[in-house]
Amino acid sequence: MTLKITIATTAESWLHPLLTGLQEDLRRDGHDVKIVADADEIVASDITFLLSYWGIVSSEVLARSRNTLVVHESALPHGRGWSPVTWQVLDGVNRIPVSLIEAVEQFDRGDIYLTDYMELSGDELLPEIRAEQAKVTFQLCRDFVRQYPAIVNQRRAQSGQGTVYRRRGPADSKLDPHRPLAEQFNLLRVVDNDAYPAFFEFGGSTYKLQITKVDAASASRESDED
Repeated sequence: MTLKITIATTAESWLHPLLTGLQEDLRRDGHDVKIVADADEIVASDITFLLSYWGIVSSEVLARSRNTLVVHESALPHGRGWSPVTWQVLDGVNRIPVSLIEAVEQFDRGDIYLTDYMELSGDELLPEIRAEQAKVTFQLCRDFVRQYPAIVNQRRAQSGQGTVYRRRGPADSKLDPHRPLAEQFNLLRVVDNDAYPAFFEFGGSTYKLQITKVDAASASRESDED
């Protein structure tokens, strides 16, 4: 069965450049797949995926597709809201649930179709964390499409008391120069060196830090050159 699929992602999102891989996979399975960067561009579809889409999607737009889906990285209903991966990494969580849910007007409250997990070791920086997030996200999307439409009957409602993560901002990347680096390593793992870099204030001045991971071979070469 050929499905008409729309993928909507904000153009400025880190996920946007990676979407062509998912699009090509779904097209190889025989589906008609279109990527858009604005919800107003969503046309009547069997399935619409809202992946890292930052805007508000109206009920009218949601109704254009038989099923509109979002991916959320928490054990719903716990951890609704903003930046769930970042908040859990800050808490030292290495196994993060990722749920594919129906998009509804009430934020992150839709029925759950599928759940998988991001598996982290605890030393990944943001690019590696995002790579794992994208891998699990795209696999959930592929699994849903391959099981469609029967999977619609397997949906389950969220149950229990929900919690909400607040939106993070650049100020959340602030380090404390008086605390050991090891105690703040998880914060360094989730900063974006360009968009919201780590920084600290000391002696009346503000300093910005950038963090990158150096592999063992590179570290050895740098040591030999010193």
